Amino acid sequence: MPYDRFIPFTKYDVINLCAQLLPEPESFKQFSHLLSSLIHHQYYTHLESLKYHYAPFDPNSDTRKIKQLTTEQKAAHQSEFAKGFAQILNAANYEKITQDDLQDALNEESLFKVRLAVEFDDFAEVVFYRRGESQKTEVLTSWWGMRKKPLQFTNYDRVAVFIRFKDADYFAAKNKQPLGYEPNSTIVKLFQNVPKADLEMLFPNSEVKMRPIDKAVIASSALVGGAVVLVTKLGASIVLLAALFSFWLGWRSEEVHMGQQHFITFAIGMGVFGGFIFKEWSKFKNRKIRFMKALSDNLYFKNLDNNAGVFHTLVDSAQEEDVKEALLAYTFLLNSPKGLSPTQLDEKIETWFAQQHNCLLDFEINDALQKLTKMQLVNKQNEIFTAIPLHQAKASLDKQWDDLFKFS
Repeated sequence: MPYDRFIPFTKYDVINLCAQLLPEPESFKQFSHLLSSLIHHQYYTHLESLKYHYAPFDPNSDTRKIKQLTTEQKAAHQSEFAKGFAQILNAANYEKITQDDLQDALNEESLFKVRLAVEFDDFAEVVFYRRGESQKTEVLTSWWGMRKKPLQFTNYDRVAVFIRFKDADYFAAKNKQPLGYEPNSTIVKLFQNVPKADLEMLFPNSEVKMRPIDKAVIASSALVGGAVVLVTKLGASIVLLAALFSFWLGWRSEEVHMGQQHFITFAIGMGVFGGFIFKEWSKFKNRKIRFMKALSDNLYFKNLDNNAGVFHTLVDSAQEEDVKEALLAYTFLLNSPKGLSPTQLDEKIETWFAQQHNCLLDFEINDALQKLTKMQLVNKQNEIFTAIPLHQAKASLDKQWDDLFKFS
């Protein structure tokens, strides 16, 4: 399994870990605060752009619209939002789930023990992103707990969903409405701890279907119970009715007589049989309701955020990743006075995480060096990078901060 780009430590933990590697920990923490503030301000522009382009089709908006946008204008907003959303997810070190991975997930055995049906034709665009991939083992029980089966599965720590519904003409042609959403609307959601095999439960139009085993259990129960009711309650009446119909059709010469008592017995038997059918139908509906409740309970604890709240969360995550990457790269360059190539620096950081913190990751060395170069915190000569001294780095960030406010 490929290593994640995500650094599974908080920004504050990374700052403290890096400070322990340097002779001036307090000065480094001040430098870290300045760098974090500048990166936070840079992401403010990204956040405002996402809010602006998402506003025309935000399903949770509580503000009025000054004017109605044309179809072309809405499409332009959706396109820009999709681009910006993908950029933020990449910055937050999320990986796109490919169509092949998604299809494999739909075909895998579900841990949820529920069969779900998804109407993919309702969507104009579907994109899933994930972060934090690991292998886990769950023990599945069956036959009332007597049979236990260990199942190994792929688990995603975070899953972001981007879905755009088709337009109103499509739903009008099919004479239906997307449940809880407007045609041509765009929804974004964020979930946690999602097994790869259960990705289909994250679709907004997924419907619970009975599994073959559930249908077999209910059907066998209904057949056996129905046969018992027919034999015990309606057996004599059915034989008598069959003889009566045979006489009417000329298949029987002996006349058949049915008294009032026979009709009463037959009516009672039919009532019992009808009650049995209703009971079995109710059992089927109740089983489906239990599955739906299990699905909603599961989603309740896995759902982290919805719509506009998702990209607020992702922007915060993206800027934290940027800060962590920049601080780690600067720290290790500062401890290497002769400088390091990108490959050497990458190996040093990844080895340090593996040996000191038992953490295997794919450090984003190019992103880290681009940030440090843009902020004028490193020098480059013949593909070798060196960090400027800490006091100069603080002075440089102070000047950039002052220039930023002068410009504002």
